[in-house]
Amino acid sequence: MLSQEDIQQAEQQGRKVYAFYVYEAPLRVWHWVNAIVMVTLAVTGYLIGKPLPTPFGEAADHYVMGYVRYVHYIAAYIFVAGLVARLYWVFVGNRHARQIFLLPFGNLEWWKEVWFEVRWYLFLERTPKKYLGHNPVAVLMMFFFFVVLAFGMTLTGFGLYVETFGSGGIRDLLFGWVVPLLGGSQQTHSWHRLGMWLMMSFAVLHVYAALREEVLSQHSLISTMISGWRMFKG
Repeated sequence: MLSQEDIQQAEQQGRKVYAFYVYEAPLRVWHWVNAIVMVTLAVTGYLIGKPLPTPFGEAADHYVMGYVRYVHYIAAYIFVAGLVARLYWVFVGNRHARQIFLLPFGNLEWWKEVWFEVRWYLFLERTPKKYLGHNPVAVLMMFFFFVVLAFGMTLTGFGLYVETFGSGGIRDLLFGWVVPLLGGSQQTHSWHRLGMWLMMSFAVLHVYAALREEVLSQHSLISTMISGWRMFKG
């Protein structure tokens, strides 16, 4: 949360709008690339589950679904590479880079902040609190519906992917255990598709919450993820 010390420092400098550098450039680049990749994965993944109608003519002349799968695989590799890079930035970035990965579950005061934010989102609080980084509800949602889900989608996705290569090899060693663990290919497909819907539903809520906070809380969110600077109106 924005501390009194931060506000006093801004006031001493005579600022009516307080600005603080929050999100570093690598994190911002990852955020926007990841957003594009997630949409690409969702669209191509949906089409893989519900293929387009088969066109007339020789199958070799129509490779539409082959290209869809190809784009899905490329996007998946970019998604995983981005996730690995994001994990690296947890250790080398500033404290805001760690926020959605390391949650203070044992901190009672933090849970009180979560409850306050829930009431604020339900329009039961009149005045919002100001946070330099994400507010506690946003952190909690991002942890479960992005961080945890991202690892789940990676495991189920690559588990299905290695089925096309058969047994043996490094791919099978890394991910060949996933499909048997989840009860077979069909169940793994179902879990993977459910994860897609959960992740996309969260993305819609994420955009709504960002726009809502930009208007009602009178501090920057979307522009902050472009410039890195969080601005508050005095």
